Amino acid sequence: MKKLNLLLIIVFLSLISCSTREKSDEKLSVPYEQYQLDNGLSVILHQDKSDPIIAVAIMYHVGSNREVPGKTGFAHLFEHMMFQQSENVGQDEFFSKIQSAGGTLNGGTGNDQTIYYEVVPRNALEMVLWMESDRMGYLENTVTKSAFANQQNVVQNEKRQSYDNRPYGYNSWLIAKNLYPEGHPYSWTVIGEMEDLFNATVDDVKAFHSKFYVPNNTTIVLAGDFEVADVKPLLEKYFGEIPGGEKVEDMEPQRVSLSETKKLYHEDNFAKTPQLTMIWPSVEEFCDDAYALDFLARVLGDGKKSPFYKVIVKEKKLAPRAGVYNNSMELAGQFTVSVNANAGTSLAEVESAVFEAFKRFEEEGITERDLEKHKAGLETQFYNGMSSVLYKSFQLAMYNEFTGSPGYIEQDIEKIKAVTIDDIKRVYETYIKDKPYLATSFVPKGQVELIAENSVDAGIVEENVLNATQVDQSAIAEEEIIEKTPAGFDRSVEPAKGPDPEITVPAVWTGETTNGIKVYGIEQNELPLIQYSMVIDGGHLLESKDKAGVASFLASMLTEGTATKTPEELEEEIDLLGASINVYAGTENLTVSVNCLTRNYEKTLALVEEILLQPRWDEEQFELTKLRMINNIKSNQANPNYLASLALDKLIYGDENILSVPGSGTIESLESITMDDLKDFYNKTISPSVAKMHVVGKIGQDRVLAGLNESLVANWKPFNVEIPRLDAPQLPEKSAIYFVDVPGAKQSVINIGQYAVPRSSDDFERATVVNYKLGGSFNGIVNLILREEKGYTYGARTYFSGGKNFGTFEASSSVRTSATEESVQIFKDEIEKYRKGISDDDLQFTKDALIKSNAREFETLDALHSMLVNISAYDLPFDYVKREEAFIKSLTPEKHQELAQRLIDPDHMYYVVVGDAETQLPVLKSIGLGDPVLLEL
Repeated sequence: MKKLNLLLIIVFLSLISCSTREKSDEKLSVPYEQYQLDNGLSVILHQDKSDPIIAVAIMYHVGSNREVPGKTGFAHLFEHMMFQQSENVGQDEFFSKIQSAGGTLNGGTGNDQTIYYEVVPRNALEMVLWMESDRMGYLENTVTKSAFANQQNVVQNEKRQSYDNRPYGYNSWLIAKNLYPEGHPYSWTVIGEMEDLFNATVDDVKAFHSKFYVPNNTTIVLAGDFEVADVKPLLEKYFGEIPGGEKVEDMEPQRVSLSETKKLYHEDNFAKTPQLTMIWPSVEEFCDDAYALDFLARVLGDGKKSPFYKVIVKEKKLAPRAGVYNNSMELAGQFTVSVNANAGTSLAEVESAVFEAFKRFEEEGITERDLEKHKAGLETQFYNGMSSVLYKSFQLAMYNEFTGSPGYIEQDIEKIKAVTIDDIKRVYETYIKDKPYLATSFVPKGQVELIAENSVDAGIVEENVLNATQVDQSAIAEEEIIEKTPAGFDRSVEPAKGPDPEITVPAVWTGETTNGIKVYGIEQNELPLIQYSMVIDGGHLLESKDKAGVASFLASMLTEGTATKTPEELEEEIDLLGASINVYAGTENLTVSVNCLTRNYEKTLALVEEILLQPRWDEEQFELTKLRMINNIKSNQANPNYLASLALDKLIYGDENILSVPGSGTIESLESITMDDLKDFYNKTISPSVAKMHVVGKIGQDRVLAGLNESLVANWKPFNVEIPRLDAPQLPEKSAIYFVDVPGAKQSVINIGQYAVPRSSDDFERATVVNYKLGGSFNGIVNLILREEKGYTYGARTYFSGGKNFGTFEASSSVRTSATEESVQIFKDEIEKYRKGISDDDLQFTKDALIKSNAREFETLDALHSMLVNISAYDLPFDYVKREEAFIKSLTPEKHQELAQRLIDPDHMYYVVVGDAETQLPVLKSIGLGDPVLLEL
């Protein structure tokens, strides 16, 4: 998990009064109680009894900024070690115990902090406190050589997957190394150097843990359904006896500057389109200029009125988008312009256009209306960020650690409110205009002519796939004996959880308009927000192969203005409401999705009516949209994950099935689409007779239906739309391996799959339950072997997915190139073995994890909205969750085995491997599935 962007979860602007925007009477705060244990642990408690769940967040004020050259990546590496075991919690039990209690957990490391969290039903709180305290105070003795070696390999594979084996993956490393002087805490990436990860020792990480993972450098937040009087003794019991460490001094800001502009380039093995990134040093977070720089980035790059969009995207057509953002961190900051250009575009031309956009900004300036719309959007973002107990716990912890007070929100609000147009202009003059910058050009291999002028080779040395860095786990001697640290009570005893909370399924109301729109709603009054969608059946299914992508194309065009509003005017109307309105096409539908403040329901609905019923058919935006969609496909053509998915779909569905072609289309199909094609598709598919509306949030049924009757009911005339039924494709006669070559790939992407039950089948939920222990969770068999035992991958999963007309079973992972053959063999063996049955313990784990997790199913608007979409799409009863619970409770080992044998067929699967053919294609012959077939996509 990357460092959270504070502004997305802490900005509260409803106190701002604007001349053209309604002033909100809503005032929201996060009440809390704060105190400190004797050992220095900062405790923050926030009660929220709206759902029977509790979030626990523990933030250690340590990130990669506490590392030193030669020992980078330690903070993140230790994050991994914290999930292995502690003295009283066994190997891999952190995940299994939380999941079997119905909870979820994870952690993440950033430049400045490391955070761990759990969200559990309220009866599991004491268990969480027991586990978190055990890995805070009783973990170092369990950092054995074998456990450590395994996670070294896992993190090295995470680096390959997230950085080395993807387009532009080395860019963050290049920026860190060249923007910051040698030795600066931000002069290396959070993931660290491969060599440092390989050379790290157990003693190194133990020393790192004992220095920084101490109570007096930590904040723990409990948010949710608990009684303060009950939890205080538990916190004292589990955390109070852990000794505080030496005082950890907060680091002072270390701003940087560049004496001259630096330009570097890299020929990227995975890139198909060039990318230019320009970075200016900026300031640390929470200082006054950081707020103004955030607004400057929005003014420059957000929306169709921004100078970067007008110059780079609209006028010069150099790129589908241009990103501008300010990232202020604890010690320093960086202001970034990022442009992923159209294929074949010169980055020298892009760089020139960036400065032209700056010039446009200087000439046109900023209006109060511009400032107003950005503040309106931040208000809605704040409320969305408050929509779960987990987000609230993050907010409180981060304020406490980075400002010294969880109640810093009031000062934060004032600093946001205080930003003026003059401030924005001033920071532009101070930090950006005519100042030296760092520029990185990433171009496709062999296209050096596209780099920015005067760029020099960055000298990036890529890993040799035949000599990949790895720790030899087999060379480690017999495991060490783990000594127990004395404690004031018997920490080996897991606390009892007590009875599971009763689950109340939210009340669903329904209605139908006179023109045929079926309406589903759930009223939830915690926040002044609503989320709603209009889902129109059809989408990709209604396309012909030669016009594949027309539904996605149409979806994009519907927000490019209306008959009475230009694209810029429509966007501004939405922004001034602090709303988001998005239209996108899926495999079986086209969806209009809206998130807004409750007070703006009718106004957003009026805009939805215009979008759906009065398209503008803007010729200029048509060409820009086509260019963007084609460029996106070109960008993906060397992305191993995209290629693996594309290949598997082609194999499963066959040439005649529309699902063998991506919903985004192909370059050929997109090039053939005309405006008349879009109009024809629109006229044949956009009908209320196949539309369903889903509404959740602080709004009642009467108001929802009244709003519809005033707009979409009166003006949207129904007509019949025939939704095709797809024939199920045949399974292959026998399993076989297919290979897609990406020369020099640092990993192999493995995708194994077959056609399976559709989501509309009664068997789909059963299939999902049956799959859970195989690969449906972190503690799935394939992940425990490939990641936790072998260290070959960052993650491995199996899953069923589908819709009304289709379904697949898939197994996937990205593994170290040299482990390709063994990983494919492990997938094959474990899928076959799984059909022979699972243990009683594994079945009970599955039951507990899936049934008890329902306590978390109804907390957020997103979750409630998804529930309504499932009910309407698949004709499910309102209490389908209870029906699924009954099935899971009744599941026996024999029934589980029968279902696994019926729903997973290992003899008729497609094995797709995307990687380096020169080294890996020959060795896959040993799997026993015949000679691998080399595919050309």
